[in-house]
Amino acid sequence: MGVVFSEEKESCSGEDGGALVAPPNFSTVEIDSIYRSGFPEPANFPFIQTLNLKSIIYLCPESYPVENYAFLESNNVKLFQFGIEGTKDPSACPETAVKDALKVLIDVRNHPVLIHCKRGKHRTGCLVGSLRKLQNWCFSSVEDEYKLLSGIKWRQKDVDFLQGFDVSSLRFCLQTLIYKYQGSSSKKRRLLYGDECVQKPQLTSV
Repeated sequence: MGVVFSEEKESCSGEDGGALVAPPNFSTVEIDSIYRSGFPEPANFPFIQTLNLKSIIYLCPESYPVENYAFLESNNVKLFQFGIEGTKDPSACPETAVKDALKVLIDVRNHPVLIHCKRGKHRTGCLVGSLRKLQNWCFSSVEDEYKLLSGIKWRQKDVDFLQGFDVSSLRFCLQTLIYKYQGSSSKKRRLLYGDECVQKPQLTSV
């Protein structure tokens, strides 16, 4: 496993020859299933359509823009919002909110999924780093990935949060997780939690 990183403002050509512009700080967390980025703008919508998303995990407390709502609705994409304040205060990334978001993230019924906050660095980095700990990555690799995507803006408080993040409370859920193969040719295992195990997350209507 590893991060597939694309530079900010990366673009490619669509079927009609027009430019497809990725959201800032876009990268792949898990191929064909989990992506991360900064806040998508309307110019990024054609690119996002190529990801065939089922859901978006939004980590900011501010209301989602009307034009973004309309885009999600027209593409049948679900929105899960977890309002984490984007401050430098150590409590800015509360463990409860991250764990709730993580439960949504590991459910393959929500894949493909895009995680984003405002810039796709700190709040998004904390959620992805928490996923990596759940995947039993060594902490040095978790830290390296966080810093790669945060660049010079990385924060020690986020590293401290990730180092102290306790996944043991999720082990009960992991006991009831089942592995599913997506397609007969896929060698990658996907995690799905049982309905009886975790309270279903609140879905923001679009």
